[in-house]
Amino acid sequence: MNKDAKTIDAKKIWLSRPHMGGEELKYVHEAYEMNWIAPAGDNVNGFEQDLQSYVGMNAAGVFTSGTAAIHLALILVGVKPGDEVLCQSFTFTASANPVTYLGASPVFIDSETDTWNMDPALLEQAIQDRLEGDSPDSSDSSARLPKAIIAVDLFGMPAKMQEIREIGARYKIPVIEDAAEALGSQINGNKCGSFGELNVLSFNGNKIITTSGGGALLSNNKALIERAKFLASQAKDDAPHYEHTQIGYNYRMSNILAGIGRGQMEVLNERVRQRREVHDRYFEALGRTWLKLEVVPADAFAQAPSEIASSNQLTTTHPIPTQPTPTHPTSTHGNNTNVTLVDLRLQSSSPTGIYFLREPDGFYSNRWLTTIIINPDETGGVTREDVRLALEQENIESRPLWKPMHQQPIYQRSEAYINGVSDWLFKYGLCLPSSSDMTLDDQARVISAIRRALANRRATSNGVMASTNGHASTNGHSPTNGTASTNGQSTTNWHPTANKHATANGHATSNGHYPTSSGA
Repeated sequence: MNKDAKTIDAKKIWLSRPHMGGEELKYVHEAYEMNWIAPAGDNVNGFEQDLQSYVGMNAAGVFTSGTAAIHLALILVGVKPGDEVLCQSFTFTASANPVTYLGASPVFIDSETDTWNMDPALLEQAIQDRLEGDSPDSSDSSARLPKAIIAVDLFGMPAKMQEIREIGARYKIPVIEDAAEALGSQINGNKCGSFGELNVLSFNGNKIITTSGGGALLSNNKALIERAKFLASQAKDDAPHYEHTQIGYNYRMSNILAGIGRGQMEVLNERVRQRREVHDRYFEALGRTWLKLEVVPADAFAQAPSEIASSNQLTTTHPIPTQPTPTHPTSTHGNNTNVTLVDLRLQSSSPTGIYFLREPDGFYSNRWLTTIIINPDETGGVTREDVRLALEQENIESRPLWKPMHQQPIYQRSEAYINGVSDWLFKYGLCLPSSSDMTLDDQARVISAIRRALANRRATSNGVMASTNGHASTNGHSPTNGTASTNGQSTTNWHPTANKHATANGHATSNGHYPTSSGA
């Protein structure tokens, strides 16, 4: 069978598809029989109650999408034209787009390596820079502060919400938790969707539970949720006629879709269990190796330029130095991109070249999507794109990890605090099919396709990747500065290809910024 035939004939395996539980029809039928089809009714009220009880908040409102919920949250915390909002860079664009709806500007914050979410150190640096006068001129320090922080729990892994919340409280900046991908995840027993002043959920068709399309906003402040509902209902004032003294929106969820949500809530815990089992089966079949990275601070590799160039290191700094990183003009990031890059060093080795993200102590992920990192230095040159294309040939959907917002064309002039972590994750990371109703046979098919992709490339590479000096050859794959040590632990400095991110002297590109035009 040729590749095209295989793609046509094989059953499609989706990345993340809806999974109905059976009780959804009961609630939908009740709404139909009662003729409550509009965005109000028992299902809307019941779904909101189910959510606030599950997450542990005092109030919840359900809306047409998670994006709408973020938009409402930003209005509620007072974001206006000209304001700034600190937003995670490594995320889907819906986390940031509502900032622009209000005429405000997102300032993107890069990731840390423990959860792949917003780096609290970079977050605080961005705030400190504004207090020190690096941002809008004003004698009032509060006028220079961002109006909100949007932190995201990516792929179901909770962000370091406790640290982020403490930073928000310290500077009196409200935190919005975007838990769109993390319903059912928790930190020390506290559910995601409960850590912010306002918290967002999504019920898009690919989420762990779905209403086809929909979202929710939760808070312990009941007045905020009531105002969100008012704004979402076209801001209709209390009058016998249609009276409007404020701009409103058509964001309320229908009673039919809320009925689907009520049925889905009955199987939520089961869906979390199933997604975690999918993740565990991939882990057992693809090398059983957790990703362990050493993040090297600037002073740990403050070498002579010749030494840095010879090691092909991505020259970066982390933790954040005591002095703020200077801003430099660039044609791709506006006038205020801040680069504090880190050197990431792989501290483990994998028999397959595949690595998984481990839950930090106290963290519990719903494993909405199983994510892997593929090290071409251990796979004979096989990259995450090679694996993605091999899966595509077998009618299996997979996707790269999120492309960071600071790499997106629509945000090329937005300010960003970059350490290189999300660029690295995007370059090497892949999302695998993770549907909760995936059969064992379907998952075995995915695993077999991945193994074939690795075996085929290894068989044809025939050792070409290694050169006489122990470095990878210049065939477009990630270079290394060494080989596995005698104890079997990798000692390579594994990072994006040097000629894309560093000049001949081993330092960041001449304008001081991490280049994004290559899309790598």
